[in-house]
Order: sequence, then structure tokens, then C-alpha cells
Amino acid sequence: MAEISVDSTLSRIGSVSEIVEQIDPSVITAHILNTLEPRVEELVDEIMLKRHQTLWQNLPNQVKNLIYTQVKNQLPTIMQNLADDIGPKIESLFDLKGMVIDRLENDKTLLNQIFLECGESEFNFIIKSGLWFGFLFGLPQVILWYFFPNPFVLPICGFLVGWATNWVALNMIFRPVNPKKLLGITFQGLFLKRQAEVSNSFCKIITEEILTVNNIVLAMLTGPESSRTRHIIQRNFEILVDETMGIIKPFTQIVIGPKSFAELKSDTGMKAIDLSTKTLNDPIFNQERAEAVHSLMFERMKELPPEDFQELLRPCFQEDEIKLIAIGGVLGALAGAAQVAFVFGHAFFPV
Repeated sequence: MAEISVDSTLSRIGSVSEIVEQIDPSVITAHILNTLEPRVEELVDEIMLKRHQTLWQNLPNQVKNLIYTQVKNQLPTIMQNLADDIGPKIESLFDLKGMVIDRLENDKTLLNQIFLECGESEFNFIIKSGLWFGFLFGLPQVILWYFFPNPFVLPICGFLVGWATNWVALNMIFRPVNPKKLLGITFQGLFLKRQAEVSNSFCKIITEEILTVNNIVLAMLTGPESSRTRHIIQRNFEILVDETMGIIKPFTQIVIGPKSFAELKSDTGMKAIDLSTKTLNDPIFNQERAEAVHSLMFERMKELPPEDFQELLRPCFQEDEIKLIAIGGVLGALAGAAQVAFVFGHAFFPV
């Protein structure tokens, strides 16, 4: 169900690059900078004290302040270079379909929420249609029973009524696919007539629960191409270390050694990766970006051809459709048998 829904809807209403463009990398960069800049001194201290506590504690405050300032000055450039580096590669670093399917498979509640919210009217229609169609289809049964009061009539008719009721209800939801006029009245599947309303509900759930900035970044850092993503981040922040150390780099390498200096750069890259996930785990920021993506997806989804759009809810019924119809028939037969036993039993089974 999840895979069919993604193939028939999500994959047709927005590519990875278009989604990222709507999220706006410049806004993400600004958000990260606004979060990190007030903490630059704290973060530099944390990284330096982790491996080179003695050296850092003995450096003059003037030198430390110089390093703090250099980091603050270089950070915007590094972040912009990082965004420019990842941007052209985003399609290969992020598996949109895989991320959505994994999330829906692992969170059955969310998958149910999509179908229940998008198909609420149709599910209610199926419930209520049992009353009205059952009544209409039951009228011929009354006439048949009047002339042929055989104990087998009610179970058999009950089976046919139950089968026909569910069959008609399901077909009214999805058929006809395209609008058709008859006697001046336009007919179309009930679900398809609500395309704009359903599109809004579907896109709202997808953008707020799945395609968030935080989830996309996590997918890039933990997905099949995570090693490439991490390498890009690592490389850019190693440049930050080289640029920051500047004048004291030869002195630092002499004191702590080339190997330790390389480890310092590695620590910085790892810290940047860790901070990128924590910084973007901001509900308000994710909500703001979700609204931007929602506008793109909603406009495209409501314009999907009906043949593609119906696949959003159709999988919910299609694979087990015959079972659903058959269950209606079985329940109808049981109801007919109950009528024979409890209402007319005295006539056929005298005590």
C-alpha cells in the first residue's frame, strides 16, 4: 500500500530537488548559523578540551579570542560552501521514495492516519450505504418471500443483498473515474470528486510528519549514501579548522603532532554532523518549512489525472476487495438465516 501510494502520487508531485528548493537551503543555512553563532566559544572549547586540554588551557586568552573570532567569521562561508557542495548531489544523496516507504512501513499508525483522514467520507459512505442499499435491494426480497416463503430464500437473498451492497458502494467510490454526464447530471466516483480536499489532507500529513527538514537530513546521514554525505560535511569543516588555526597552525602541529592535528579536524567534522541533526530538530522551524513544501505538493496533486489520483486510496481496498464484498455476502446470509430461525422459525420448525 505504501509503495503504490508513493509511486502513484508522491513521485509525481515533487522531485527531491524541487522539494529541497521549496524548503530553501539558504533558510536552513541561516537557521543553523543563528543557532550556532551564540555557542561558538562553547563549541570550540568542547572540541579542544576533548583531546588537547593542556594546550588549550595554557593558550593566552588573546589567542583563544582570535580563534573564536576566526571561527565566527569563517562559519557563514563554510556553511554556504557546504550547501553549494550538497545541492547538485542531492538527488543521489537522498532516496525520497525509500524514506517515505520506510517511515510508513515502520509507523502503521501514520499509514492508517493517511488512509483514514483522506478516505473518511468514503468509509462513512460504506457504513451508511449498507442501510440504504440494503433497504432497496431488500424490497424485491420481500416480494419474493411473500410468494415463496421457503426457508432458503432469506439466506440466499441475504447473501446476494450483502454482496451487491458492498459491490455497488465500492464502485460508487471509484467509478466512474472521469466525470460523465447523464440527463444533465455529472457523475464521478465520490473519492475522485473530493480531489482538492483529499490532496490538502494528504499533503499536510506528508509534509508535517515525513518530509520535514529534520527527517530529510537524518535520511541523508543514515541512508544508503550516508558515507558520502558525512564525507562532504567532514571535508568542509576540516577546511574550517585549517582556516581558523591559520597563524598558529605550525605551532599547533609541532605541539600536538600531525596525527593529533588530523584527529582534531576529524572531531570537528563529527561535531558538525551531530549538531546538524540537533539544530534542525526544531518543531517550529520544521512546521514553517513544511508549509512551503505543502504549497508545491498540493497544487500539483490536485491537478493529477483522476486515474493517478485514485491510487491514493484504491490500494486500501483493491488487494482484498473481493474479500470485502464476500464478507458482505456472508453477513447477509447469516442475517437471513437468523431471520428464518428467530422470526419465522415457528412456521418452519414447530416445537
